[in-house]
Amino acid sequence: MNRKERTPSRYQRNALAPSLIAAAILFMAPALIQANWLPLVQFVAAIFALIVAWFALQARHWWWIPVFVAIAVVWNPVASFPFSGTVWIAAQPAAAVVFIVAGATIKVIRK
Repeated sequence: MNRKERTPSRYQRNALAPSLIAAAILFMAPALIQANWLPLVQFVAAIFALIVAWFALQARHWWWIPVFVAIAVVWNPVASFPFSGTVWIAAQPAAAVVFIVAGATIKVIRK
């Protein structure tokens, strides 16, 4: 059997794993918030937003940096905003989608 040697990808997506972890937590956020786990959701979203922003900076995808700084500020657990209600619940999966899109598009050329 003649196997073709696999060509490695020219790009690496460093932001993909943290984005998927944050998106998973944010998709589960409505249930977690009901169970009084809001601080966990806020910590995960804020920390991973800063991590993804750092990878965006390294990849020179400047347009993602203000988006993830805003997510880090809004989901900041230390000085949190008193958000609640339908808009706040809807913001969780919306932010998850932003994480997934950024994780898939932020890439650097492999050296």
